[in-house]
Amino acid sequence: MKLQFKHQKFQADAAKAVVDVFAGQPYLTPTYMIDRGSETRLTDTDEEFTGWANQKLIPALTDDMILERIRKIQRANQIKPSDKLEGRYNLTIEMETGVGKTYTYIKTMYELNKAYGWSKFIVVVPSVAIREGVFKSFQITQEHFAEEYGKKIRFFIYNSARLTEIDRFASDSNINVMIINSQAFNAKGKDARRIYMKLDEFRSRRPIDIIAKTNPVLIIDEPQSVEGKQTKERLKEFHPILTLRYSATHKSDSIYNMIYRLDALEAYNKKLVKKIAVKGISASGTTATEGFVFLESINVSGANPTATIRFDVKGKTGVRQVSRTVNEGFNLYDQSGQLEEYKNGYTISRIDARDDHIEFLNGKKLFLGDIMGSIDEEQIRRIQIHETIVSHIERERQLFHKGIKVLSLFFIDEVAKYKQYDEAGQPVNGIYADMFEEEYKAVIENYQREFGDDDYIRYLDAISANSTHAGYFSVDKKGKLTDGKIDKKEKTSDDVSAYDLIMKNKELLLDRDPKRSPVRFIFSHSALREGWDNPNVFQICTLKQSTSEVRKRQEVGRGLRLCVNEDGDRMDTGVLGNEVHNINVLTVIASESYDSFAKGLQSEIAEAVAYRPKTVTAELFKGREISDDKGNTQVIDDDLAQAIYEDMISNGYIKRGQLTDKYYEDKANNEIKVAEEVADSAPAVIEIIESIYDEKAIQPEDARKNNVELKVDDKKLAMPEFKALWEKINSKSVYVVDFETDELIKNAINALNSKLRVQKIFYKIESGSMEGIDSKEALEKGEAMKKNESATETRTFTANKSVKYDLIGKLVAETGLTRKDIVRIMTGIEPAVFGQYQYNPEEFILKSAQLINEQKATAIIEHITYHALDDHYGTEVFTEPTIKGKLNVNAMKAQKHLYDHIVYDSTNEHDFATELDTNKAVAVYVKLPNGFYISTPVGKYNPDWAIAFYEGEVKHIYFIAETKGSMSSMQLRDIEKGKIHCAKEHFKAISSDNVVYDVVDSYSSLWEIISK
Repeated sequence: MKLQFKHQKFQADAAKAVVDVFAGQPYLTPTYMIDRGSETRLTDTDEEFTGWANQKLIPALTDDMILERIRKIQRANQIKPSDKLEGRYNLTIEMETGVGKTYTYIKTMYELNKAYGWSKFIVVVPSVAIREGVFKSFQITQEHFAEEYGKKIRFFIYNSARLTEIDRFASDSNINVMIINSQAFNAKGKDARRIYMKLDEFRSRRPIDIIAKTNPVLIIDEPQSVEGKQTKERLKEFHPILTLRYSATHKSDSIYNMIYRLDALEAYNKKLVKKIAVKGISASGTTATEGFVFLESINVSGANPTATIRFDVKGKTGVRQVSRTVNEGFNLYDQSGQLEEYKNGYTISRIDARDDHIEFLNGKKLFLGDIMGSIDEEQIRRIQIHETIVSHIERERQLFHKGIKVLSLFFIDEVAKYKQYDEAGQPVNGIYADMFEEEYKAVIENYQREFGDDDYIRYLDAISANSTHAGYFSVDKKGKLTDGKIDKKEKTSDDVSAYDLIMKNKELLLDRDPKRSPVRFIFSHSALREGWDNPNVFQICTLKQSTSEVRKRQEVGRGLRLCVNEDGDRMDTGVLGNEVHNINVLTVIASESYDSFAKGLQSEIAEAVAYRPKTVTAELFKGREISDDKGNTQVIDDDLAQAIYEDMISNGYIKRGQLTDKYYEDKANNEIKVAEEVADSAPAVIEIIESIYDEKAIQPEDARKNNVELKVDDKKLAMPEFKALWEKINSKSVYVVDFETDELIKNAINALNSKLRVQKIFYKIESGSMEGIDSKEALEKGEAMKKNESATETRTFTANKSVKYDLIGKLVAETGLTRKDIVRIMTGIEPAVFGQYQYNPEEFILKSAQLINEQKATAIIEHITYHALDDHYGTEVFTEPTIKGKLNVNAMKAQKHLYDHIVYDSTNEHDFATELDTNKAVAVYVKLPNGFYISTPVGKYNPDWAIAFYEGEVKHIYFIAETKGSMSSMQLRDIEKGKIHCAKEHFKAISSDNVVYDVVDSYSSLWEIISK
């Protein structure tokens, strides 16, 4: 099979943009004498050493002319015009992954040669993967371009062991291209030094000198990965006449005179790439019995390295996973809320950035991306494989009669999980290969046959489960698959053997004959991502935990190219019309939830999507403030905005909402005309017009500057009213409770039997797709992807027997009851209820304690007595803690509060504080910090507010308030009601009738109480 290529307008436009910058440069092909070196032979002729160089720009093409050409091209392509030339000459072209970037710059080479005679080009790439891919692109497009231009490009990969290629590069008059990866001239090592050395086998000449003499055009593929500070200096030694930079993701600080842009938004909406769909898989519930730890990243800065880990934490309602950046000495047992799974030696003893691992005191090691103790990880991988096969079969059946081969790509992080070798050296399946074959057979056996499926069924029957998958990995000297050498920084491989295999079989994989090419499912190392660009990849599945190193856009990028049929014809809009995105759908089977992956992917795409200039309409001016030359200001109203807009149209400054060349010509000559009504404010009006290219002009205010840290007002702390209030409420107390134990045990058993439900683990599979991208803002808000459907699968697990739990002791600690009472409760509940313990011990303990405490709270309400102690709280409960909030989000400025601001938890609290702050009867008040609490049998209780009123204004001067959204006692949980009752008894004991405590839902209900 041979891939077919066709002319596409956007690729021609990109090439034309480059050529047009140098319009006026004549077609010239200058020659020169190549340095013959030290070993001149009698057989050497002048013809052999005649070099062909690129003609430098003629003096008549001044920098000002070039800059004006660039600006004109930029305006036509809706790119912000450059302020200046970024060197002589640097041009940037942005092209989304999958639209044919390499094809485009090959076409540009031909066009530059056709227009100006330039024939020497060097393509600089960041890695072996991209180098091999570029080389393959030159091979498969050679005949296509030869038909169009009547000549072929001579291309080769730079190799310091084959230096005769460089002499041919310089001496050949045809178009010559050298492909070189940046390490060959930039990195340390033997090969890097040779390009700058006088070599005996190269007639004592330096290769770099021979190359530089040709004045090549440099083409940098993925400059964001190529151009470090050192590389930029090295590139100058090639003496390029012009440098072109091509990428989908240019660094914002390295965009040099961008002249063409086809970013993700435009490529997606023009249907130049596949539609993206996502299947997310997430586990809900955890046994919390396996010592779960996932090493997300090792972070290196000026100080000691830190690690970002994910682990289990015990919360109020169950166990959840959190992510934390930690140092050596971090104790997971303490930080997890003392989960038993982390009790034995789970303190980080070592963080090693050299090979990216952490070690615990118990000797266990975890390397970057590794996960330990997750009981559900293997099951999630199996579900991912299953869902990939299901998606594959659905897509394959749809496209079978259209002659399109469907491929699915699995990325894994370790070859052993796919292929292993026995003692005799024979290959055997790894765990993922076994999983795949089991799930593939199950899917095929359950396949629902439909009318007209006969040919497809015969196709399926002709391919066995073990022949339809293959591994593409590095190969060692013995022919065995291996992980190869992985670049620790880039997380990529530079093993040529793996890329050879991928590239050589590119067309074979597209063959639909089940005998010649039965492989439809491919397993490859995640470090080989960059090498994959097969157009018929319809499913991508990464069988590893998602990490911060792996960009979701990079993951998706391997399958974005539009597919081809069995004749090699690309299935684009020219063939399919509006059906392109019904046929070309890339489904990513993610290793995380749909919401998490979709949000992350959209955020990454948004980062790369360029800001579009605003359309010039009357709305641009409406509501904007302008000032005249005397400093007088006015706000532009509807009528004035319309007058400015219509005047611009009549002056020829606007066409279809875009600024015209006439506008820029008049601006350059300081001859801009504005509406008569704003003639004295012309500079201000022009500034508004220019803001169409200013992304910051419409960006929202940075919310981070609204962060506040509360400060105690020392004057209020010293107020007589506050001192008097504090003296009356700062006593501590002790309680005595006496209740009927048998009644409590009976009620606790009934509550557990009726209400205790321990969550089992279940998996949720959700899917959605991106039908189109309305704007950058839609991506930033996560609105471009729409969720379609979800399904839930339940899996039951039992706890790890190696983790020993003291069930009785834990419940004693949580409830305060005796061991004898807890034993009576546990032996009294139904066997099926107690049986839930095996699935999830931690959640069983948490929920059991909660239900027992609720019954305990009910029992103690009528039987508790408080006594004041001699011990008191000091004012350090206000001065020591750090309290932070965000203005207008959960914080507000205050006048009568003990602190300069208030941090509130709800709208109800915000409204209550606002009333307190503005009421003249209030002297001072404070939202009590967590350090001020009352001990109760069902846990610590922290009242909300302490308020001091001016004497004579109200009946009750000192008030402790608890604000609740509802006053109905039925809507307050038993534990909450118990704590409130205890608080009332506490304040009675410490302050007689001087302090009133009550629950209120608003300031008006408070006023009713204090006024009685």
